[in-house]
Parts: sequence; C-alpha cells; structure tokens
Amino acid sequence: MGINIDVSQVAALGSRLAGAGGRVGAKASAAFRKTILDIEADAKMLIEAYDAVDTGDMMNSVSSTITGDGRTGTMTGEVGPTVDYGLYVHEGTSVMPGRPFLGDAWDRRVPPYTQALAKIAESETL
Repeated sequence: MGINIDVSQVAALGSRLAGAGGRVGAKASAAFRKTILDIEADAKMLIEAYDAVDTGDMMNSVSSTITGDGRTGTMTGEVGPTVDYGLYVHEGTSVMPGRPFLGDAWDRRVPPYTQALAKIAESETL
C-alpha cells in the first residue's frame, strides 16, 4: 500500500501562494487609499452640512496622511483637521452641541471598505 503524490501540483500551489500576497496587497492598498481620501472628502462635506463653517479655516485644514504602501502589510491613515478647535466642534462643548463630521465620515466609509476587502478576498482564488 502506498500513496502517490503529484509533486507538480504542490509546486504549482506554492507558486500561486507566493504571488498572492502582492496581488492582494496591491488591491487592498488601493482600497485603503481610496477609503482614506473618501473619509477626508466626506468630513469636509459634513462640516458644511452641519453648518460648522465660519471662516472656512477648519474645513480647509482637514487633510489626510497615508504611510506605508501595503507591500509589507502595514499601512496607516490619518484624517483630521489641524486647527485647534476642530475637536470642540466635533465633540461639542457645554454651550454647543457636537457636530461629529469626522466620526460620521468614518461610519459612512468603513462599510464600503470592508465590502471591497471581501470582494478582493473572493476574487483571489488559489
């Protein structure tokens, strides 16, 4: 009694697995970058929608920074205003209700991001 193993199939699987990281990483990186930029755009739109524009300084200070490129599996994104009072507008004060432009932008864009990641995972058949 013996077992026959076709080594060519194992080698082919190994080759496909070795290349999958780059394909998935590049697509996931693109989805991440798009999401960060969409959060930035939505935050600016919501500042206006919440009638939180006085001089326009806060809206103009909202920016994003993305570090990493996904090849190492590590990327970070940061979105937010650089003006000191951005936190007070977002969270509110004792005399002003919060207008959570950034939190709401996050809530709007995370579901499409997770759907994009699921679609990427489904499209990568090994």
